[in-house]
Amino acid sequence: MKEYTVEEPVTLKQFTDNVCAQASFCLRTLLREREVRVNGEKVGKDMPLKAGDVVRYYMTPAQERKTAFSVVYEDGDVLVADKESGVNSEAVFHALCERGEFRFIHRLDRNTAGVMIFAKTERAERALLAAFRAHRTEKIYFARVLGRMPHAHAVEEAYLQKDGDAARVRVSRGPAGEKIVTEYEVVREEGECSLLKVTLHTGKTHQIRAHLAYLGHPVAGDERYGDSNANRRMHLTRQQLVAASLAVFTEELPQIDGVRFRSAKNL
Repeated sequence: MKEYTVEEPVTLKQFTDNVCAQASFCLRTLLREREVRVNGEKVGKDMPLKAGDVVRYYMTPAQERKTAFSVVYEDGDVLVADKESGVNSEAVFHALCERGEFRFIHRLDRNTAGVMIFAKTERAERALLAAFRAHRTEKIYFARVLGRMPHAHAVEEAYLQKDGDAARVRVSRGPAGEKIVTEYEVVREEGECSLLKVTLHTGKTHQIRAHLAYLGHPVAGDERYGDSNANRRMHLTRQQLVAASLAVFTEELPQIDGVRFRSAKNL
């Protein structure tokens, strides 16, 4: 059994997604079997929660053992995690905070697997945030997209605008919004799809997914920006996108300066 206390108003599903990855994997099953209790009362559906509510998840040992992330590297200043697809970045952070003090630096989409870095000290937090803001990072992804790319290698520029109400972004030729730069290289062609190595030169919300969709080659399995018919045909329920490696260039943290941390995930 896992128990958590709610800190601010939220729905049960949102709370679960952000604090307990293992329960988020099987929440539908837990609710159907009434293995979730809020303030001691069994519940069978999503519901609003308020600050102070106590939520308990009664999972099987197998459900509790399901991996949400693994640790790639750790020292006194930072920790690099390899996140599983289907896990909120917030849930990784919450799990880490159960074992010590950590600071959030950046996020990955729920259904994007791969490497994330967290700070353990104020010094590391300052150094990492400064490096991310100044684009002194190297973020490489692998993406399986629909169709054949027009070039074997290209650096594409566009402009991105957030639509907070719709929880999505829009990409256009601009000049409205923030400029984005996305580089891709075709690794191989696979039937109706292409596997790309993608390098982010800017790191905006949903940049890879939205930019590739704008170019006419959405990420396979992406339900928000992709092709729902193609996803069903290929039996894909999660986007085919992995944060394959991350390097941070910061002299303030010499032990990780320029080190490329790699994900064990592949497509």
